[in-house]
Amino acid sequence: MNIITLNNGVTMPQLGFGSWRVPDDEAERAVRVALDAGYRSIDTAKLYRNEEGVGRAVRESGIPRDELFVTTKLWNRDHGHDNALRAFDASVERLGLDVVDLYLIHWPCPAQGRYVETWKALERLYADGRVRAIGVSNFTAETLDRLLAEAEVVPAVNQIELHPQLGQAEMRAVGAKHGIVTEAWSPLGQGQGLLDLPLLAEIGGRYGKSPAQAVLRWHIQLGHLVIPKSVTPARIRENIEVFDFALDQEEMDAITALDSGRRLGPDPVTFD
Repeated sequence: MNIITLNNGVTMPQLGFGSWRVPDDEAERAVRVALDAGYRSIDTAKLYRNEEGVGRAVRESGIPRDELFVTTKLWNRDHGHDNALRAFDASVERLGLDVVDLYLIHWPCPAQGRYVETWKALERLYADGRVRAIGVSNFTAETLDRLLAEAEVVPAVNQIELHPQLGQAEMRAVGAKHGIVTEAWSPLGQGQGLLDLPLLAEIGGRYGKSPAQAVLRWHIQLGHLVIPKSVTPARIRENIEVFDFALDQEEMDAITALDSGRRLGPDPVTFD
């Protein structure tokens, strides 16, 4: 497993297990499979309504807590300083953990205009040692610039929709400029046509790998944090088996050239 060092010195596994749309009663089993397969980073959120299941799997795994990295996120209705502090308390109670490794503002919600105030609450949690790192999710260049102008702590991560058909070159460059690591959600494009492309089957086939593994390897070599999601044990195991081969530059460029600006999730400029 590759390790990424965040801008505050905290280290994080480059590939983690995403739990979006995994119901709470399935989350514990799925996370157990992931941990058994070698994942050590688990991504959840208040929105996913599975923090309790994720927390049980982490606590009961038998793996030392300092070997695991848990991310959760603040939901849109909880923007505002005091609201954010209460929301964090509720998340850690559901998780059953004393400390969260990474806490993110899930969406900037620019129409609310409260993400800077919300960030101040995350800075307080970080100063108090209740989180090891803080970051954002779905922030654009504009919202990130405003946050940075008023922040005391630079976000460690910006988690954004990122897959070969939405390459996010601008946001990756903005992140790199400020020492913010880019993390990809929906890294496989939710499978909507992307994994059926002959190019990916051809590239993966050269290494005895699936189209999904070829895409995940593309992310790894670009330096992204990446959190593929599945509830199928075989697929969970397959997704982490991407550290035993490497794409050449021509293959990397061919996958990058699939970028069409195709966004699958909400537009962060308008989503509230």
